[in-house]
Amino acid sequence: MSSPADSYFATARAMLDRARDINAATLKIGGRLVGESIAAGGVLHTFGSGHSEIIGREIIGRAGGLMPVSGIFDPGAGFSENIVGYGTRLAERYDNTNGLHAGEVIVVISNSGKNASPIEVALHAKKKGLTVIGLTSIAMSSTAQTVHPGGQNLHAVSDHVLDNLGEPGDAIVELNNGNLAGMPAEASAMAGPTSTLIGATLLNLLALEAMTWLRDNGHELPVVRSQNLPGGMEANIELSKRYRTRLSKLIG
Repeated sequence: MSSPADSYFATARAMLDRARDINAATLKIGGRLVGESIAAGGVLHTFGSGHSEIIGREIIGRAGGLMPVSGIFDPGAGFSENIVGYGTRLAERYDNTNGLHAGEVIVVISNSGKNASPIEVALHAKKKGLTVIGLTSIAMSSTAQTVHPGGQNLHAVSDHVLDNLGEPGDAIVELNNGNLAGMPAEASAMAGPTSTLIGATLLNLLALEAMTWLRDNGHELPVVRSQNLPGGMEANIELSKRYRTRLSKLIG
């Protein structure tokens, strides 16, 4: 009998393969849109509420990624994500400081697709003329009751959707040994979440599709170099000057 860890690894790896295949066409479209925006001087934006913020941060200011990527960060770490109006204020504040410009792209991340903040960020971005790519679990976003008074979940308000193929509740391995804290002896629990693993991979694939579009259309590649390589920090500082007022993570 395989261990829970073995089961998680095998299932998650298969999910990752399927997620790449299912999202391939959307990644191509999104990569072109991001590439066109960057070629015109634009920035790619991300927002993820609660734990999903980790996924958005994955492609911000990191070696091997695109320089012009900026994130809307929630200082409450998702605590207020279901207070209607909070996400709109986050987006407005970021818009005032970093700018959300028509023609740019924003990736809004919510595994459930039901919480108010990511939906409000997406709606504000659309109002400003940005293309919204929603990263969510379609299985959850299409069935969970939205908290937003508009009545739509994230996948419904997005222009394009990347599906992380997540199970409702995110976790994929069942644990049942009669020793679960605070639960009756016959209870079982699901463990082993997949949304971060698959979501981060999809965003890196999106960035690579954008780089490929830029390269194939004769544009410069604004790629972050590792500061641990000779000349890396100096090159990053020089490149980041182009986006000095736009980025959530400054370099140098």
